[in-house]
Amino acid sequence: MGSGDRNLRVEIRVELKSGILDPEAETVEKSLALLGITPVSRVTTARVYILEFANVDRARADAMAREAVDRLLANPVIHRVTVTPLLD
Repeated sequence: MGSGDRNLRVEIRVELKSGILDPEAETVEKSLALLGITPVSRVTTARVYILEFANVDRARADAMAREAVDRLLANPVIHRVTVTPLLD
């Protein structure tokens, strides 16, 4: 079995850049305080996507993940993105 015969997984983490309003995080932060879970100095939200690619090498999986980010998953004006290969 060659390296191209297995599934490769990539994690894509999409977060708002600093200075962009995050109303969901603000609501969670306020709710935590109401529940007595303090002190929480900051809450941020992120979306995490796990893409699994079949029968491609690591470089191709990374390239396709970055294309997904550029074309669909994130807006470079407001999002900070991290693409990480997941090891099995």
